[in-house]
Amino acid sequence: MIKHSVLMLAVSSVLLSACNSTSVVTAPEATPEINKVKNVILMIGDGMGPQQVGLLEEYAQRAPHSIYNDKNNKTALSTFADAGQMGLSLGAPYGSNGSLVVDSACSATQLATGVAAGSEMIGLDDQGNIVETILEKAKAQGKATGLVSDTRITHATPAAFAAHQPHRSYEAKIAEQLIASGSVDVMLSGGARVFLPADIKTNQDSRAKMAALGAPDSVYKKSKRKDQRNLVLEAKDQYGYSLAFDKAQLAASDSTKLLGLFANSGMADGIAYTACKKDNSCTQPSLRDMTIKALDVLSKDEDGFFLMIEGGQIDWAGHVNDAGWMLHELVKFDEAVAAVYEWVKDRDDTLVVITADHETGSFGFSYSRNNLPEAQQLTGNGMQGKEYKPNFNFGELSQLDKLYAQSGTFYAMMDQVNADWDFTNTTGQQWADAINNYSEFKVTPEQAKPVTQREENEYYVEGHKYLSAKEFPKVNDFKEFFVYGDEIHANLIGRVLGASQNVVWGTGTHTAAPLPVYAFGPDNITKQFSTMQHHVELNQKMVNAFL
Repeated sequence: MIKHSVLMLAVSSVLLSACNSTSVVTAPEATPEINKVKNVILMIGDGMGPQQVGLLEEYAQRAPHSIYNDKNNKTALSTFADAGQMGLSLGAPYGSNGSLVVDSACSATQLATGVAAGSEMIGLDDQGNIVETILEKAKAQGKATGLVSDTRITHATPAAFAAHQPHRSYEAKIAEQLIASGSVDVMLSGGARVFLPADIKTNQDSRAKMAALGAPDSVYKKSKRKDQRNLVLEAKDQYGYSLAFDKAQLAASDSTKLLGLFANSGMADGIAYTACKKDNSCTQPSLRDMTIKALDVLSKDEDGFFLMIEGGQIDWAGHVNDAGWMLHELVKFDEAVAAVYEWVKDRDDTLVVITADHETGSFGFSYSRNNLPEAQQLTGNGMQGKEYKPNFNFGELSQLDKLYAQSGTFYAMMDQVNADWDFTNTTGQQWADAINNYSEFKVTPEQAKPVTQREENEYYVEGHKYLSAKEFPKVNDFKEFFVYGDEIHANLIGRVLGASQNVVWGTGTHTAAPLPVYAFGPDNITKQFSTMQHHVELNQKMVNAFL
């Protein structure tokens, strides 16, 4: 008892001394909550559903020869997931009068405007009214703005942030709006064909003017315009844009108002990019290059900026059910994601949101009855002398390396069979030769024979962009969901390869799968993205944090 009293007296003495000391210990000040940011970066993996993210992560983390091996098998998407918040979002046309499945134009419009939109509309609400986008609102408040895509700058996703048209196909009109609106400071993509006069192929004066600007032949080889306007010259002379047509010109530019058109239509696919990167022969900038340049230019504005970056060809690969190409596109997009992370990782004035507009192809790995595994003897003490022999083929990890080793897209295979895409009298041997030339998964002429088959188009619609064809490639199941005419021969290649790849596809169009959302920035802002939401709400959250 005496010892206890002495101990209590000693403790009391220490506490009283501390209270009377002039050296007062105070609690650390709480970090003030940040409710507004100066910059917003929105990254859209077009067609990148959770299945596509799974393909990228499986390749990065578990492929025996993954190119991510020197990065601890970690994707930039995973880095953002660890550093920020993750959620899910629905992208279908919003509201009780909407639809089940969305296209890129509607989804991007909803991300851009925060209101319900109709299918295939650009920058309009579901009643056809013009709605101000987050990009236009940012510009109205004096911020810099930019659009980057590896498709065409007039394609549905970038267009929805700075144009207003009743249909996504009006790309010539979209091009006019993009340069004349004054709302976009930096535009980097492909799509020169709707900026060029209709007679660009034959008008030597027009061709000479383009050459004088530094444009290579591949950029101005043809036009999709029906008039003689040269919007490239108008952008330069009337609206003050500096121009870039290749990787070197982009790197050299120091302009704060920049139009980069690096291809006549879409930019180089991911497989072609991988090849030219290996020998340093790329003439087009990569999605990463364009992202870095846009960040460099836009960040010079002290008021802040809005930047949308699209990895658009994930969707293109998904539409033709090309898993090898799709993997390369995911890697290409992840390179751009890594560039954004390096720029933003130590900042607290920027919100980054990474998502998709929809999933494309209903892609997935699946186990099968093809190529059943051989029995193995395992040493574990629970095997009781039994062999390890699963009933089905669950897919070897080496499949991932073989997918990445694909050396050309399914379009390249189609070009080899017939450069004019006349597939009316092709043979299984022709298709097998083309497939085996580009794919590590080999097929016989007999296995390739289904790719040759064609039939009457029972869904014929006169004047329809796709369905006016009298004949379609023959699809034996779910044919209603394969809509793009002769491109369906590529989907049939996907079917031929599916068994050996452990890959299944459900459609040649889109699905309504919930979409991944990655959010990075101040915690008080990003925590609201960690939920199930809709793309309309994603816009509203970005606007509230930014404007």
